[in-house]
Amino acid sequence: MKLISVNVGLPREVEWKGKIISTGIFKEPVGNRVMVRALNLDGDGQADLTVHGGLDKAVYVYPFEHYDYWRSELPDIELTLGMFGENFTTTGLKEDELNIGDRFQIGTVELMVTQPRLPCYKLGIRFGQADMVKRFLASRRTGFYFRVLQEGEVGTGDILEPVSRDDNNITVADITQLYVREHDNPELLHRAAQLDVQPLK
Repeated sequence: MKLISVNVGLPREVEWKGKIISTGIFKEPVGNRVMVRALNLDGDGQADLTVHGGLDKAVYVYPFEHYDYWRSELPDIELTLGMFGENFTTTGLKEDELNIGDRFQIGTVELMVTQPRLPCYKLGIRFGQADMVKRFLASRRTGFYFRVLQEGEVGTGDILEPVSRDDNNITVADITQLYVREHDNPELLHRAAQLDVQPLK
């Protein structure tokens, strides 16, 4: 489990369907070590804080393994690291293997898995394709968010060390499944409703 890119970007204004939109989805890799704080990384920001950012969405992570899938789906688009708006591009962390509440140490930072990324229309802006949101969600390759339990520094090449495994056994992929209502699963829904992940030890 490795951090292969740290990506940041401040909100910018772009034109989309005849309107000027402010978005923070444009992220670019940085070479230096970066401070990870409770609400985001230094040099990073979100445009609409009503739906983006916050304690439970402080760091967005996207598995590098998914890039191959998207390169075949979007052959005419150059997919640079950070393309999905992620702060961390990683290897070894997959949505169907991570429980909500799992904790990791990376650099001097401690993090906790909180939820999958449920995309908004600004993903379509980033890719220049209005159907990208639907395609992204249908792929189930959502990535996920970390909450910051301990602030500190990270850098490209850092290893993510597991700290604890949450025993609720509700994965990031499970939450996405419930959201898209792929099929009825009352047992999973009941367990998810009982989920009570405590951020502090």
